[in-house]
Amino acid sequence: MGWVLSALGHFLAYYLGLAKFEAWLARTPPYQALIAIRIPILLVTPINIAAFWLLANGFILQGIGLEIVAKLLGTLFVARFFTLTKPQLLTFRLIAWVYNTVTYWLRWVYEKIVETAVYQWEKAIKIRAKATLATWFKKN
Repeated sequence: MGWVLSALGHFLAYYLGLAKFEAWLARTPPYQALIAIRIPILLVTPINIAAFWLLANGFILQGIGLEIVAKLLGTLFVARFFTLTKPQLLTFRLIAWVYNTVTYWLRWVYEKIVETAVYQWEKAIKIRAKATLATWFKKN
């Protein structure tokens, strides 16, 4: 799912003509980057409040749907802003510590998952499926 949101972020930046803004954002000083990373959070907060209001007033499906949209938009924009300002943000010791700790544990978990029989089985199926599809498309 992450690659889909990343691709969507690149598409929206291109489609909306945000190249200059993104270039500026990537060059901001650390404290401006820290402020800038809050922008997507502030943009998504009203959507979260509206979703909560819908849920509180009995519009369960609409509230859940709106919350899903808010989470996707929030993830998209926060990830995009973080990618652009990562070097500046990692100059802050606390942010660098949190980032390094989380990435360490994510790598550790990934290594454990890759070692499992289920993962190996799924990977073998995927390789066979790709080979079968490639052979099928070459014939047609």
